Amino acid sequence: MAVREILHVGNPLLRERSRQVTRAELASVEVQQLIDDLVDTMHAANGAGIAAPQVGELLRIATIEVNANPRYPYKPRIPLTVVVNPVIEPLDDELVEVNEGCLSVPNMRGNVMRHVNVRVRWWDRHGVEHDEVRRGLTAGTFQHECDHLDGVLFLDRVHDTRSLTTWDEFERFHRAAFIERITEFVERVGS
Repeated sequence: MAVREILHVGNPLLRERSRQVTRAELASVEVQQLIDDLVDTMHAANGAGIAAPQVGELLRIATIEVNANPRYPYKPRIPLTVVVNPVIEPLDDELVEVNEGCLSVPNMRGNVMRHVNVRVRWWDRHGVEHDEVRRGLTAGTFQHECDHLDGVLFLDRVHDTRSLTTWDEFERFHRAAFIERITEFVERVGS
């Protein structure tokens, strides 16, 4: 297990579409090591998730976990989840405006619209198939990580560039209003 270097915006690998992982590849020592490294790297950076392209591997793999994360104290908990070859399908047209950041876009946040209710199908690290509905901020976290697998950064989804802010300025000017709004949303939606 190792903490890997996280690629930053401007690195061309972040803009490429990742390829599907075969079951044989998933069972390999190399891919299982990559999954362990993704978990370690996500934890070391206090991320809510990380995708393989963010460490330079163009495979459709991401890890997600929210457990008392100091970067995102308002996010509902998500147990450690490894998603391989995920497919996301919006269940309706309901959207929520979320202020997002990204480990590959250091010191930057911005508002994006995310689907509130999604169906996600994926394999876990052992090749077990999952088909689940994710809602609220949890749905947004899955969408964010899956975007990386298609070469999409949250910056591409910012609908009003005036919402872009550094972390310090977000904390200073925007955090309180965002926390109030998003807490009401979480209480309404439940996750």
